[in-house]
Amino acid sequence: MFRLQIERTISAAHAIVIQGEQEAMHGHDWRVRVRVEGPRLDGDGLLCDFHDLECRLDTILSPFANGMLNGTPPFDSCNPTAERFAEHVAMAFIADPPPGVMRLEASVTEAPGCEATCILELQKDPLA
Repeated sequence: MFRLQIERTISAAHAIVIQGEQEAMHGHDWRVRVRVEGPRLDGDGLLCDFHDLECRLDTILSPFANGMLNGTPPFDSCNPTAERFAEHVAMAFIADPPPGVMRLEASVTEAPGCEATCILELQKDPLA
């Protein structure tokens, strides 16, 4: 199995609702990490291209950078928790998954030591 990882940091604010109470709007430097895994390398010896992964992640994150999650889809209609942010990144990534990728993890860190991860199994290796 091969694993690639990319990481970006963006600044954005949010205010989540916990047990019916909305907290005050506050900002984070969100560290967003994506890991992809697959069992095989292509003819060039790559699982997939790092630059492709970085471009995909940059496109997913650009609507949120230096803004407020609460006012940006999909968080204009759901609670912008770290868990939901990780899920959004993962789901956006697999909308058009890189060839050969069988598993994806999207992790979001909103503060040191506070990380949420969404793990998706994309497909089974037909050659396994």
